[in-house]
Amino acid sequence: MVKVINDNDFKNEVLSASGVSVVDFWASWCGPCKMLAPVIEDLSGELEGKVKFLKLNVDENPVTSQQYGIASIPTLIVFKDGNAVDTLVGFRPKNAIKDAIVRHL
Repeated sequence: MVKVINDNDFKNEVLSASGVSVVDFWASWCGPCKMLAPVIEDLSGELEGKVKFLKLNVDENPVTSQQYGIASIPTLIVFKDGNAVDTLVGFRPKNAIKDAIVRHL
């Protein structure tokens, strides 16, 4: 399951979390973001219990988006124990995304 978060709960949900978290920075008007959404849903099912998947709307949450320098969307940032360890910009095939995530498990 992918959880929707905002600027207010980013610290608690991501930075204070242990293990691997993936944050999908997106917007409702973004075509590639809409293409990526079902891929992220699939991966959240496959990696349930191992990886936490979260979505953050860049239009509604400018503080976190600016903090991480989000200039293009979709952007996926992989966090491990609260630290950003990998970034993927643009639509990617499921295998490429999964590889980027599992190498941090």
